[in-house]
Order: sequence, then C-alpha cells, then structure tokens
Amino acid sequence: MTIRFGPGGLGGVKEAVANLEEYHKLGIKACEIEFTYGVYIRENDPEVEKIRETAKKLDIKLSIHAPYYINLNSNEKKKIEDSKKRILDCCRVGEKLGCYVVVFHPGFYGKLDKETTYENIKKAVEEIQTELRKEKLKIKIAPETTGKINVFGSVDEIFRLMKETNCFLTVDFAHLLAREQGKISYKEIYEKFKHLPELHCHFSGIEWTSKGERNHKITSEIELRKLLEVLPRNKDIVIINESPSPVEDSVKALTIWKKI
Repeated sequence: MTIRFGPGGLGGVKEAVANLEEYHKLGIKACEIEFTYGVYIRENDPEVEKIRETAKKLDIKLSIHAPYYINLNSNEKKKIEDSKKRILDCCRVGEKLGCYVVVFHPGFYGKLDKETTYENIKKAVEEIQTELRKEKLKIKIAPETTGKINVFGSVDEIFRLMKETNCFLTVDFAHLLAREQGKISYKEIYEKFKHLPELHCHFSGIEWTSKGERNHKITSEIELRKLLEVLPRNKDIVIINESPSPVEDSVKALTIWKKI
C-alpha cells in the first residue's frame, strides 16, 4: 500500500521540472496538472519528455484535471462533442507525460431528470472509452464527485458510472462535504469502494451554501485527521489538494499521516 499526497498544480511548462524537484524535497509523491482553463502543454512540446522522466525518477505520480467547461449532458450536440474532445486531448498529452488518470466534471442536470442525465453521460463516457481503445491509450478517465446539488456527480452516480462503463473515478471528499452539507461519513465512503485496489481522491478545505460548494479554502488539521484516521490500509491512494495553498496543505497532510 502506498499513500501519496500532492497539490493540484504543476505550474508553467518551463518551471515544471523545477517544481517537481521541489515537491520531491518536501516528500510530495503526487501532482495533478491543472488544465482547468485549457490544455497548456502540447504533445509535441520538448519539455514533455523532461517532465515525464523527472516525475518517474522522483517517483511522483502524475494526473490531469481536464478543463472546467465540460458538459456531457448538453442539449447542444456540438458542446458534447467539444467536451469529449477536451477530455481526449487531455488523455493524449497525459499519455505522453506519463499521467495515469484524467479527472473531469461530467456535466449538469440542466432541465433533464437525473436518470436521463445519467444515460446521456454514460453514453458519452463509453464513446470516449472506445476512442481510447482505438488509439491504444492506457491512461484512465476518472469522472469526479461534484460539490453542487445541481451538477451531476453524487457518490452513487459516479460509482454507478464506474461499474457500468469500466471507467475509473475520482472521490472528491471536499465536494461531497459541500454537496451533502457536511453530513457524510468518510469511513462509509471508503467502504463503498473497498473492492478497488486503488483510489484517486481530492481533499481540501471547503465552504458551502444550501446549494453546495462555494469555494475551496485552507485545509484544517481537524478535517484532515478525520479523513486520514479512517484511511484504508490495503490500497494505493492518491490524495490531491486543491486549496489556495495546495503544496503547503499537502505537506500538512503528509505530516499528519506520518504521526497516525
């Protein structure tokens, strides 16, 4: 079993290698490359090989967060096709970078009921999976649990999507706290995924309203301890922090984990 902590954010292409080396010095063993506003690293960029080799040498597990504007349940076909393309573009460059997973927010309910939304998103995910097989890409796609009640991504929806499409998944505990107004059990969520040999997770401090997630904040030691004390001891787990200070909070989590 390996527990890895790391930040959401690698920085710009030119500083990526230096940042990885700094993360290594801090004991950080994971990093999520944030393509949230666009895929800023190109497949043919000469820095790609340097980033991949540095991460491999330092034993830092890389993942990607796809652009925020993805909606596999849009009423406009072009928006669905554009969303699929964004995910696939992340997968292609992610494969070159040595990333093991691409995280994305699947979509919105809009005016459709939850079951119709689910079927639309399932169909799009299956189409992406087909393209990945066609291109012989090994990287996995991991739809994420989301923090707003009007957005697809409850823990049950993501779990079902994983079972029925054979995709991977991202459990964002901060989002689930916001979505469920703080009424969640970390232990029960871990139990739901007990059959999986590995988990990709997000966790940071979070503020919410009655509609769900408002914004991320610095991660409190109290909440970190609650999460880590019930961490399964028989899995490989990556925990990415997306607070305003993700590197510092990742080190904080690592320090608490060592004490536990």
